[in-house]
Amino acid sequence: MNQPNEEKKGIWKYIPTGIPCLVIVIGLFCYIGAEMGVANMLNTIMKTGHDLLLNTVFYLMSICVITGAIGRLFVEFGVVKLLEKLLRPLMKPLFNLPGVASLGAVMTFLSDNPAIISLSQDHGFASYFKKYQFISLTNFGTAFGMGLLVIVFMVGQGYFVEPFIGFFGAFCGCIVSTRFMQYFVVKNYPQFKEEYERPQNEIRSDNSEFRQEKSLFLRVLNSLLDGGKTGVDVGIAIIPGVLIISSLVMILTFGPSEVAADGAAVYTGGAYQGVELLPWLAAKVNFLFDWLFGFHDPHLIAFPITALGAVGAALSLIPNFAAQGWLDGNAIAVFTAIGMCWSGYLSTHTAMLDSMGYRELTSKAILSHTIGGIVAAIVAHWLYVLYMML
Repeated sequence: MNQPNEEKKGIWKYIPTGIPCLVIVIGLFCYIGAEMGVANMLNTIMKTGHDLLLNTVFYLMSICVITGAIGRLFVEFGVVKLLEKLLRPLMKPLFNLPGVASLGAVMTFLSDNPAIISLSQDHGFASYFKKYQFISLTNFGTAFGMGLLVIVFMVGQGYFVEPFIGFFGAFCGCIVSTRFMQYFVVKNYPQFKEEYERPQNEIRSDNSEFRQEKSLFLRVLNSLLDGGKTGVDVGIAIIPGVLIISSLVMILTFGPSEVAADGAAVYTGGAYQGVELLPWLAAKVNFLFDWLFGFHDPHLIAFPITALGAVGAALSLIPNFAAQGWLDGNAIAVFTAIGMCWSGYLSTHTAMLDSMGYRELTSKAILSHTIGGIVAAIVAHWLYVLYMML
């Protein structure tokens, strides 16, 4: 007898989230459709996604395959271990982390953010860290995620010094993000400052040591093929971010294909047309972006916004920025810094902290990394200004 009432109550619990979601989604598409026309809007969405898939995703996937193969080759022949040993002395004074954390930086730089998760699951590796340090690995590893891919992509655009300026900016942003996260963790859980994540008597398993029993040829061949296969997986994984996030951001960033004599926008339903909402909003505070990041065109703000969700999607914006003439050396440096440092942290921090068992600290990690990314971009901009003065 009470079933209808229970169903009625069950409906009401979805209203606080369902109604706002419908309003936002319908409102967004109504706004875009009113500006472009419904048919043009749908055609632009489909054609933009199709062009991104063919001309951007496959290009990024090819880079992922090559960098993945190089990364696995470095692991097999001990280059990663060598880099780890060289970087260990920097960990404590800069990041307040044990020296073994350098392995996480190298692995995420060669692959992606989740590489830090596989390391954190190693009980021996985790035993080096106090709890507040262990939790901050989420921020530390993310700041270097897909770093090799980002740098190689930027160099492929014809810029050689600027990506490394951006890399230094990301390094500085990582320090800020990691330190802020450690501060927030200790503030909320003071006991974590002394407690170790794992017992100290656990022996770290070292799976990165290369094995000598195979011939040199087989080791090289297996490394290249296995690393390339991993690159394919990464390339496939970035497809949703590129097609969904980039398509939306491009529609909100770019303008019509042409403007009529009377000033009216002309939409044809072609790829990469849009309503220029983000540049309009950015222009209101463009003096701030100009001073902090050196963005002389408000359209460039689309890159940091996209990098929040996926750095692969953000990279897909670069060719169109170049075609429009908005790109310069400063933008490449800043994009490299903020792309590396943020590298889609909004979409990965929750999963990473959840896998480590500290989901309740997600908001602190996101806040810390937001600050770190902004610092990275500012450092890259002013370092580029200094470089141009030399």
